[in-house]
Parts: sequence; C-alpha cells; structure tokens
Amino acid sequence: MQRTLAIIKPDAVGNQCAGAIIKRIEESGLKICALRMVTLTQQGAEGFYAVHKDKPFFGALTAFMSSGPAVVLALEGENAIRRWRDLMGATNPDEAQVGTLRKEFGASIDRNATHGSDAEDTAAYELNYFFCGVELLR
Repeated sequence: MQRTLAIIKPDAVGNQCAGAIIKRIEESGLKICALRMVTLTQQGAEGFYAVHKDKPFFGALTAFMSSGPAVVLALEGENAIRRWRDLMGATNPDEAQVGTLRKEFGASIDRNATHGSDAEDTAAYELNYFFCGVELLR
C-alpha cells in the first residue's frame, strides 16, 4: 500500500466542489486515511511550496494557496500516487483529459482545483507537513 497527499485547493473549496471531489476519490477506490480543512498562512504556503521558491510563479502560487480554506487529505491504496495523479489530470485543465478532476473543476493552470504528491519522497514530506502519525488511520 502507498500513501499520498491530496489537496482540494481554495478555488474548488470556494466553488463548493470539495464534496464532489471527495466523492470521486472514494469512487476511485482510494482510501481516505485523514482529512482536514485548513487555511494556510502565507508563511505556511511558502513552507509547503519551498521547493519552488526560485520559480517565477512562487509568489502567485503561495498567495493563492493562502487565499482561503483548502482540504488536505491523506490517501492510501495500491499505486496511490499514480492513481491520484491520473484522477486529477494534467496540471493545465485545458490539456487535461475529459473525466479528470482538473478538467471538470479547474479554471486555469493557476486555479486547477487539486494538488497531489508526485513521488514517494515528496508524498512523505507533504503528508508530514499536514498530518502527524497519530492522525493517520492504520
């Protein structure tokens, strides 16, 4: 079994799409091990996205991610990282396949509804950022 972090971003929460996205996660067979609604501070968003601090989009990304509530989830399943990324679709909703979350709920590359870990080491870091071990169901 593999675990990954999923985020329903402030745009999707603000558009009242969190429930629909969670339903799609459950229908996909991924198990939700933990779930929390958070509102990141600017500093919290900068810490989470520190790997991108030298990228030109860093300021806009962290401002957006601290602009309102988001839902963070720990997901578990066989090949959970790949399955969640496939369910999300391409980063740019215009390039995402029909039926993916970003195609359905994303408005732009900057407001694309969801985030997911891209590798096991990233998932471990990101899960630890939002959840301590006792919060994760076994």
